[in-house]
Amino acid sequence: MERRSFLRGAVIGTSAAAFGGTLMRGAAYAAPAQPGAGPYGALGAADANGILLPSGFSSRVIARSGQKVGSTSYTWHNAPDGGACFADGTGWIYVSNSEINPGGGASAVKFSSTGAITGAYRILSNTRTNCAGGKTPWNTWLSCEEVSLGYVYETDPYGVNAAVRRDAMGRFKHEAAAADPVRKVIYLTEDETNGCLYRFIPTTWGNLSSGTLQVLRAGTAASGSFTWATVPDPDGSPTYTRDQVSGAKRFSGGEGCHYANDTVWFTTKGDNRLWQLNLLDNTYELAYDDSLVVGGGAPLTGVDNVTGSSSGDLFVAEDGGNMEICVITPDDVVAPFLRISGQSGSEICGPAFSPDGRRLYFSSQRGTTGSSSGGITYEVTGPFRA
Repeated sequence: MERRSFLRGAVIGTSAAAFGGTLMRGAAYAAPAQPGAGPYGALGAADANGILLPSGFSSRVIARSGQKVGSTSYTWHNAPDGGACFADGTGWIYVSNSEINPGGGASAVKFSSTGAITGAYRILSNTRTNCAGGKTPWNTWLSCEEVSLGYVYETDPYGVNAAVRRDAMGRFKHEAAAADPVRKVIYLTEDETNGCLYRFIPTTWGNLSSGTLQVLRAGTAASGSFTWATVPDPDGSPTYTRDQVSGAKRFSGGEGCHYANDTVWFTTKGDNRLWQLNLLDNTYELAYDDSLVVGGGAPLTGVDNVTGSSSGDLFVAEDGGNMEICVITPDDVVAPFLRISGQSGSEICGPAFSPDGRRLYFSSQRGTTGSSSGGITYEVTGPFRA
């Protein structure tokens, strides 16, 4: 993805050009009376799976909680959450967390080169409330426990090696992780109302058994410069990691996290914001803030997991809201890409693209039942932008 700076509060189907090419950061504005539909066009009617998609796209159900995956003997986990895709020869694997306690863990589904399901299996067991996580450059999945003093577990998507608890990455209410291969660090969000943003610097890149945990330090403003400070005691006991460093910047409920080309994007659900860290000049700013929309009509509410595509688009899943995955383009257009109907008691989790970028996977954590046992995992195919 190209490095870019989104405009705060860009509205559905509208870019800076619609406002004369410039939009002052922090300025309020009203959504246009007839907003556009974004780069993929308007959403159509709900399909047989209850998914509203743009023209040319289609959906299928991959797995349901409590049911066998395809023709395999493996039963899919409850409350599917964060996920990622991994290349597997001519096929690929989709990994998904389970946000239940006790039990938790993560599972994987294998696909052939044609997209046929060829296998499913467990890759992590007996953990707690595994919410999001992140993919590493060496093709492991970091599964994060969203509980106080929770751990990060490094797992093998291919089901060969046993999962390993990575104590050095700190004990706190972990949410998501994003790997930065340039600086050789892992960024970590914290799902607390007064949480922080962290980075873990492994002693050896590719080995997470030891290293240094640091926390972002900055002022209280919505933009500015930042530094990193070492957390003295990553174990978080008796003092929580977020309370150990003076000047650590607080964020309201850290959620999804994504790295690409010297930029880190992460969401905070308490204030419905998308933030970005500009790593080349060590500054931070708001990339999206729905509070700037005057008169309602914010296109993206309930921000949660975030991922990126090869075109430079960001895809942000909603926890509640309109049950949408919204796309944010490099031209600062914010618009729904899909919507799930009839599942208002759920949330969308785990958006991830197949290695070739032609398929998008995600889950509705509680499906139509509103219960963790009602989770549904989907695949969307169609003409995604290259």
